[in-house]
Amino acid sequence: MATTAFSVRLALTPKTALAGLLDGAWWPRSRDLAAELPPLVDAMEGRFGRITRVTANPTCWPYIPHRVPVAGHTVQLEWFTEQDSDKMIMLHHAGGRCDLLVIPPETEPAAAARLMTAATLPGNVRGVGTLMTDEAATGLRTRNARSGEDAREATTPQGSDAGSGPTRGQGTDSSVKRS
Repeated sequence: MATTAFSVRLALTPKTALAGLLDGAWWPRSRDLAAELPPLVDAMEGRFGRITRVTANPTCWPYIPHRVPVAGHTVQLEWFTEQDSDKMIMLHHAGGRCDLLVIPPETEPAAAARLMTAATLPGNVRGVGTLMTDEAATGLRTRNARSGEDAREATTPQGSDAGSGPTRGQGTDSSVKRS
């Protein structure tokens, strides 16, 4: 799979004095880390310097490489089952690190956009687990709201005012008190 740095779906937290728990969010196109990692590292090196090591949880990646060639050097991958499965830590040659939320490739675009925005807010204090749980709840509410709208549209006859009720200033015979 030939992927260019241009196609990397990556959002980084703006450089500010407000440090947060995450430095950005990455939305890979597949679960093939050997193919996805090189363009991500290329995109990251402009801001963070040479990336030399990456840590991740192996549960989300079907193939678990230990080294991946990237633009003239090799990145070492270390696998930790105790690390959050939706988090990747990138370490660079000067000893710094970059913590990324990893958005599952199968995530719907609207949900991925919300997650990328939330993860890159300066001073964000929500961890990876909280962001993913909050998005699952938001997505569920959105789907339920759409289902409710679809159900109402399906049961309301076309062109009918059924269920619309009186508008402001309109009364019904039963709402008028007579003496």
